Amino acid sequence: MKNTIFTGAGVAIITPMLEDGSVDFDGLGKNIDFQIENGTDAIIICGTTGESSTLSDEEHRACIKYAVEHTHNRVPVVAGTGSNDTKYAIELSQEAQELGVDALLLVTPYYNKTTQRGLVAHYTAIADSVDLPSILYNIPSRTGVGFDVSTIATLVQHKNIVAVKEASGSISYTAKLAAKCGDMVDIYSGNDDMIVPIMSLGGKGVISVLSNVIPKETHQMAQYCLENDFAAGSAMQLEYLQLCNDLFMEVNPIPVKEAMNQMGLPAGPCRMPLVEMSDEHKVQLHQTLLTYGLVKD
Repeated sequence: MKNTIFTGAGVAIITPMLEDGSVDFDGLGKNIDFQIENGTDAIIICGTTGESSTLSDEEHRACIKYAVEHTHNRVPVVAGTGSNDTKYAIELSQEAQELGVDALLLVTPYYNKTTQRGLVAHYTAIADSVDLPSILYNIPSRTGVGFDVSTIATLVQHKNIVAVKEASGSISYTAKLAAKCGDMVDIYSGNDDMIVPIMSLGGKGVISVLSNVIPKETHQMAQYCLENDFAAGSAMQLEYLQLCNDLFMEVNPIPVKEAMNQMGLPAGPCRMPLVEMSDEHKVQLHQTLLTYGLVKD
């Protein structure tokens, strides 16, 4: 049994932007406060939803630093420091440790990809370079490479590799992972429409896009599962399924930023190559937000 970073709903928080495209740090602070005040259990900064791939090195570090300082130990801060360049991932992870984060989120190497042996070498090198718990991020639809269950079983022998953000979309895979690794790894759902199914297999929570717009409800859904009230959790999963789906009707984080803009929360535009949501989808999203009482007509 390894130490758990957090249980419940951690928000994969957006990086709000000003109209000139620069990072809106005041808005980031307001969003962090909104999250914590509404029960979010962890802040995950500079992940996919935070547009880490189009943040400069300086911005990436500045966002991590700001999140740590503004959160001020109220909840854990997890920093996305993964890369397809092992050397760069090590450097960024070490800097994140110096900035005071509680844990790291490490996506599989994208584009150049690697073999399963390469994944073991890559993650072992990063884990050896820091003294922080790390979450493996399995999202083959974006990166082009996923973990074999046996590869994760090997990696979790390392004291610093403690969890998996599981976003393959396969419940069968999650079941095999839980059966193989047991208490050696904490599993977090990486898909908002699978929070309850994954937690029913022993998952500890979710790293959530949905939490950006309904943090209190997402926390409560996960909390029901932690309390073994899967009937109540399932009811909430189904109740908010339409919102989950609409937040992914275009590439994340385009829809969630549009939703937050409509709700009056700091978000602003995405950075290219991500572009503004289509007018048709804006209307559809607005209707969904109306249905859930998140905006007014």
